[in-house]
This record gives sequence, structure tokens and C-alpha cells, in this order.
Amino acid sequence: MEYEQLLLQRRNHPAWRLLAADNAPMIASFLHRSFIVSNVRTIARQQLSSLLDDHLYHLHETAGEIIFPKPATAYLDDWASDDKGWLRKYYPPGQDEAHFDLTSSTEMAIDWLNGLGKRAFIGTESRLMTVFDLLHQIVDGTELNPRVRIAELQRRKADIDAEIAQIAAGRLDLMEPTQVRERFQQMSSTARELLSDFRAVDQNFRSLDRSVREQIATWDGSKGQLLEEIFGRRDLIADTDEGKSFRAFWDLLMSPSRQDELSALLAKVLALEPVRAMAPDGRMQRIHYDWLEAGEVTQRTVARLSEQLRRYLDDQAWLENRRIMELMRGIEQKALALRGDIDERAFMEIDDPAPSVALPMDRVLYTPPFKPKITQQAIEGESAPIPADALFDQVYVDQLELMSNIRRVLQNTRQASLGTVVAAHPVKQGLAELATYLKLATHDMQSAIDDERTETIEWTDDAGKLRKATLPLIIYTL
Repeated sequence: MEYEQLLLQRRNHPAWRLLAADNAPMIASFLHRSFIVSNVRTIARQQLSSLLDDHLYHLHETAGEIIFPKPATAYLDDWASDDKGWLRKYYPPGQDEAHFDLTSSTEMAIDWLNGLGKRAFIGTESRLMTVFDLLHQIVDGTELNPRVRIAELQRRKADIDAEIAQIAAGRLDLMEPTQVRERFQQMSSTARELLSDFRAVDQNFRSLDRSVREQIATWDGSKGQLLEEIFGRRDLIADTDEGKSFRAFWDLLMSPSRQDELSALLAKVLALEPVRAMAPDGRMQRIHYDWLEAGEVTQRTVARLSEQLRRYLDDQAWLENRRIMELMRGIEQKALALRGDIDERAFMEIDDPAPSVALPMDRVLYTPPFKPKITQQAIEGESAPIPADALFDQVYVDQLELMSNIRRVLQNTRQASLGTVVAAHPVKQGLAELATYLKLATHDMQSAIDDERTETIEWTDDAGKLRKATLPLIIYTL
């Protein structure tokens, strides 16, 4: 909180620039409605431009005049520029349309604006209990003396036995409605904060990847030092504190038993009368599925950055190895050419005992190179046309999209067959897509394959012809 640091942040930090912008109310309200309320990670340029047009039209109708004259696309490009940094503009692999994502700094500024409103209920007891619980976890998890840990466990056991005896005697200590509302408010706030933290995690992973690339690009040491510095670390992203924490969170969330437990707990809590009186957000019922979607985007980012980084390092090492092999081959060729020859020439010769002098005025003036003139002209003569159909017949099946289709179907049931998944999400790419579903069933997802029973899958190809394929019965499970 030094003056110079705050002055630098006021000039350069995107969150501060958004709060100080003239159009901050319009920008914050639109980005909050488009990305945060609907929990959307990325939006295509055309779709986001259409949403902004509708938002501006509503504002103009309310104000009775045009207060934002620029087109929607101009606003989006301006918000994604380097001097603003409120949106991240990028092109997904295999697509030629730009996509936009909300930056972590923008979400931080919107959360701060959202917290300016007066809170009707401020709970303190639950937060104090959380502080005690966290301190107990730290102390118990770092205790090295077995006797101390056993004594602590015995104390907890005595408390549990006393509580069991009290319940058996017919005395139940129930929470008051105020305590229930306070703990639910803290839970929902923590759940929403966790959902918004995924963008910050994405940004930190990208910053880490960028810093490592800069280190490799500016490396001036030996190859051995580069290998020891970079390749000696197994995974530059996953080994960070954020990477370890995110991996543990993802493993915990992907457990089917944990998902069922979360669903059951949320259903019981939301059915309580004090909680229903608070009119909670309907998305809270499926907040863990929102975590799954946001975590899947972060998982893709980590995997893509790690793959690109490893490929970049492999290219650097390959170029160095190629140069070394070229030098070794050159030495071998020269040695073979001189084998058996006796060199009777002088060991060293000089052309002139004095250096040659070249005056600056003796040099000719600069003559620009000849610039050819290229004209577009058809070539006469008979030539057979080259077929280029093979360049456009490539089929790529997005495996992650198929996994998302299976998970969406499994949100409403514990198991589903391949026919059920295809009925909800029709086949678009024919046998290649069915083969990918088979690969997911045998490698990447929990499933069962019954070879004795079959199932017929139908789809319509690009020519409008009905196709059928008979496969063993495949059942995907959580």
C-alpha cells in the first residue's frame, strides 16, 4: 500500500482502469450479465456482439437518447485491447472466429462493485467457527508426537460418545434459524467465490507458462544447464502450489461418491424452511456441476499449456542436437578427405605484411535493388487440374466435446447407454464419432461393455441417407 505502488496500479491494473472508466456502469452490467450470472466461460464474437447490441438498445430506450454511439464490435475490440485488458480475445484451435473470455481482473472489479450494496445479514459466528476448524486442521496435520495426536482423537471420541448418549436420552440440540441462515450464507458465498477463482487460476497458469517461455527464449547458457533447469522438473505447471491444489480439488470433485454426497447435502439444505425463506439462487442446486464445467476449462488450459511447453522445449533440444550432428559430420568428412595426404605447405601464411586501407569516400553510393513487377496473367497451355478434395475431407472428432455430452446425460441418471447419449446428442461425424465413443468407454471413462447384447445406432449422413450401426451394449456410469 505504498504511494508509488498504488500510483502504478492506478495506471496499469485493468480492474482499477475499469472502475475509473467513463462507461464503467454499462461495461460492468453487461459483462456481469453475460459471463458471471450465466456462468459462461467463453462466448463467440458474433454471439457476444449480438448480446451487446440488445443491451445498448435497452439502455438507449430507457434514456430516450443514444448515449453509446459506437457499434458493439468496436466496444468489444476496445475492451480486449492491451491498454484495457477487460476481455481476453483468442482463437480456439480449429476455429477461425474470435472468442472472448472475461479476465480475472475484470471479475475482481465486478465482485467489488457487487459488494457495495448493503448486506441485510452479516454473520460472524460461522466465520469464527471456520477459523477454529482451520487452526485445528493445521495443528493436527503437523503434529509429530503420536501421543498428542492419540490424545486429541480420544478427546474427540469422548465428545462424540457424549453426544450419542445425549441423543439416545431424547435431548436433541438443533440449530436456530439464525444459525442455519448464517451458515448457508457463508456456504453460498464460498461456493460462488470458488467458481470465480477459476479465471484467476487460468490467468496464473498462463503467466507461469509465459515466464518459462521467456526464460527459454533468452537462455544463453549451455545445453546441459538448460536440461538441468527446465527438463529436470517433471511438470512446470502441475508442480506449483496452485497446480497441486487444483489437482487435489479436481480429484476430489471427480469422485462419484463425492458428487452424490454434494447433491444429497444441497437437496436437504435447500429444503429447510429457514433457507427457503431466504429465496436462494436456483443455480445453487447444481453449483457442483458449474464447478465441473469451469474446472474442465481450466483442465484443458493446463493440458494445452503443458503440451505446448513440452513441444517447445523438444524443438529447442532438437535444433541444438541437429547443429551438433552437422558439425560432427563435417569434421568426419574433412578427416576422411585428408586421410593419407601429407601437407607440405607452410603452416601459416599472410597475404601482406601491412594492412590494407580503405577510405570511406572510396565506397560507392547505395543503389536500391531492382524491384520486379509481377502481373497477374493466365498461363497458356494444356494442364490437368490438380484435385484438392483430399485437403477438405479431413475429419476431426473433438473427444472433449463427446465427454461433455456423456457427463450432461449422467447429470440426471447414474448410468446411460450409448444409444441414450446419441439420442440426446445426435451423431454428426458418422463412424469416426462412434469410434471415439468406444475409445472413451475403454480408456477414459467408467463404463461397462456387454458383448452378449447389442444396440443399433442410427444417424443421417451429409447426403441425407439413414445409416445404422450395430454395436455391443455400452453403458456409461458415474
